[in-house]
Amino acid sequence: MKYGFIIDNRKCIGCHACTTACKSEHDVPIGVNRTYVKQVEKGVFPNTRRIFSVMRCNHCTDAPCVEICPVEALYTREDGIVDFDNNRCIGCKSCMQACPYDALYIDPDNNTAAKCNYCAHRVEVGRAPACVDVCPEHAIIAGDMDNPETEIATLLAREQVMVRKPEKGTKPNLFYIDGDYQSLDPDSTDKSGPGLWNSQSRGVGHYAKAAEKLMHSNDDINLLQMSIDNEIQAAYQKKDSENPNYIDVLNGKARRVYDTPDKGILWGWEVSAYVTTKAIAAGAFLVPLLAIVLGYEISNTTKLLSVGISLVFLGLTGLFLVMDLDRPDRFLNVLLRPQWNSWLVKGGYTISIFGLLMTIWGVATFFEWNIPENLLLGLTAFFGIVLAIYTAFLFAQAKGRDFWQSPTLPLHMLVHSVLAGAAVFSILAVVLEPEGWMESLGTIISISLLVNLMTLISELTITHPTKAAKKVVHMILKEQYKGLFWFGTVIVGNILPLILVQFFPSPLTLAGAGILILIGIYITEKIWVEAPQRIPLA
Repeated sequence: MKYGFIIDNRKCIGCHACTTACKSEHDVPIGVNRTYVKQVEKGVFPNTRRIFSVMRCNHCTDAPCVEICPVEALYTREDGIVDFDNNRCIGCKSCMQACPYDALYIDPDNNTAAKCNYCAHRVEVGRAPACVDVCPEHAIIAGDMDNPETEIATLLAREQVMVRKPEKGTKPNLFYIDGDYQSLDPDSTDKSGPGLWNSQSRGVGHYAKAAEKLMHSNDDINLLQMSIDNEIQAAYQKKDSENPNYIDVLNGKARRVYDTPDKGILWGWEVSAYVTTKAIAAGAFLVPLLAIVLGYEISNTTKLLSVGISLVFLGLTGLFLVMDLDRPDRFLNVLLRPQWNSWLVKGGYTISIFGLLMTIWGVATFFEWNIPENLLLGLTAFFGIVLAIYTAFLFAQAKGRDFWQSPTLPLHMLVHSVLAGAAVFSILAVVLEPEGWMESLGTIISISLLVNLMTLISELTITHPTKAAKKVVHMILKEQYKGLFWFGTVIVGNILPLILVQFFPSPLTLAGAGILILIGIYITEKIWVEAPQRIPLA
């Protein structure tokens, strides 16, 4: 048994009955949707047409949301339905990053993830999903695809169908008859402009409620706005070359005219900060370890300092992780109810084990216990490296964000950890008693900066296989993030520290280079975390 959906675009009239039925059946709050009807206009005026596409969870056979969920709040049932348990959800939003179809949202009432669950409660008693029952044109077909006697199996065998983003390898079980590529591919159309449909927020909802609120206002607000058809005709008749509608009409460019509200940046400054503090925590151990490997003598003071810095920034890493959760009261579920395929779980245990090993090393050093230190350092080094790079694998599980699939991201994270550790010790070297190993800090920083620059170049210049990833690169180099990248990442975070270390070597300039490096690391992580999230998934 394997349930699936077919959307027959030959019949869909865009009435939104499925949207309202879904909201009613599941008490879905205003501002979020489990299913909705996207509308795209295409053609050359006056020969234009509007295409309706029902969007919802694809109930993928290889669902990336299930794989990334750290607490098994999302799971695949034996009948193929991808369901969820909001009693387990911690609100980490990983599933929203992993879903290439933008099918999940955070329920504003309970701060847990939610999505279409195929009306599993209805299916279990022999009824069809609510959207299927309410559709006046029978444009939504649901059923067991493995049963050749069902309508959906017959249609799949007889009709030519298409799915959204087959290149993602998720094996979606939502099929479209007479599907339109420009409607189903978000990269083919720009975001629709501000409107009462796609900008609704909680507490406003239907435009009539907004009109009621503003009825006695003197503000100059066009509540209903000009209809799309009138906009196109006005732009065409005026032949206004500066009006984007006129350009779209002449070029026959497809455009979105009805869309779901934008979810915005899901992982914000907390994630950027946690990646930075994690790099410092790992680097504060890896850099002294590197000095030991190179044959330098490390004092007990430096060892204890390494332990102290690592544990403090490890604590900050955990704090930022918890702050980013929409259900921070459930953060222990990651450790107590783990789903081991998720790198969020692996990262959580890595943080815990690394912290434990660093504590043992610190206690043994302080009390001068006679322990096999080399064995302990080797084990801690393994978890230190995993701590430095595991976020790259977590981002790789977020299949909805193409730019995060870069094969050089683990190197990016590892180099940042070494840079961060060297930067911290270069700052502390100003007040610490000089030790021989600290003379190598300048060399470590110089080599790491060169490797970091080469890593950035490779991440931004390698051939990106998707339009979404290319848009992110363009956004970083030439658009929204160009100032932050060129000045903050390249000049402040890399070029200036390299010049200071190479041409003005002194404890003070080394400390200044360390401060600039830490600033550059945070700026880089902010860009790398935020920019891919500005690409629409649906």
